[in-house]
Amino acid sequence: MSYENIEIDRVGTDDRVGRITLNRPEKMNALSQELLFELNDALHDMEADYSIRVIILRGGGRTFSAGYDLTPARGGSDAVVRSHKSVDDKGRRLVMGIRTGMQQITDIHMYFWNMSKVTIAQVHGYAIAGGCELAMMADLVVGAEDAQFGHPGCRGLGTSRTGVIWPLVIGMRKAKELYYTGENITGVEAEEMGMINYAWPGDELEERTIAFADRLAIASADHLGILKVNMNRFYENMGIYSSVRSSTDLDAAGQFTAFSYGFQDHMREGGLKDALAWRDGPYKGTDTYKK
Repeated sequence: MSYENIEIDRVGTDDRVGRITLNRPEKMNALSQELLFELNDALHDMEADYSIRVIILRGGGRTFSAGYDLTPARGGSDAVVRSHKSVDDKGRRLVMGIRTGMQQITDIHMYFWNMSKVTIAQVHGYAIAGGCELAMMADLVVGAEDAQFGHPGCRGLGTSRTGVIWPLVIGMRKAKELYYTGENITGVEAEEMGMINYAWPGDELEERTIAFADRLAIASADHLGILKVNMNRFYENMGIYSSVRSSTDLDAAGQFTAFSYGFQDHMREGGLKDALAWRDGPYKGTDTYKK
């Protein structure tokens, strides 16, 4: 199949590694609804292909993904799923409509989590906000040493949905710090705290990722699928499904806080750059406690 927002190819020994590239480089691979639906289709096709044993997900251009697309005419952190059906006859936003749309996108993330192929997120540049959420749903994550991971959307745009996996991989203290500050960390820091598997020099990232995937792909697709399901069930029994769904509900509710309304006002009146400056400006220079 041909796609407009992603590219697919095969790498590794005997082409046994499938690769998906997010392909909106002019938008820093912002996750539009169209891109996410194409990704969902491609993942389903690759899952059904026995000759593919491992899947790499990466971003084209200078970054993995800077998050959800905030630039549609009716922007906002839920713009990827918002429609006229989520407002009443007076044009007021309705939380259940927003919640339903967000859960539909969460379903795509959770399919990526649960599909019977081993997956690797290959991160360079930014994996922030929705981009970080997507990367966290991969089985394994590798990144450039200077890659940026985080969820600035926690600063007034709601909460992180699938980012709630952080407490399972980095521990409560750091998970809370990243949530409360919306701070980014580098690939090196992410590896040190167990958020990702490896941080490599940027010019070695692609070669090493393929070698990593190819080593995993020595086993057959069905055997790897069994190993993955076995591992995932342990984490799911800790409540990952209920936690991600609950987090999505809270993300929808988070659109109605004072902080979120402030961001939306600036977005509407001054555009995205003004809104980001209003949101992130007060945080600059306040991390002196780290020095």
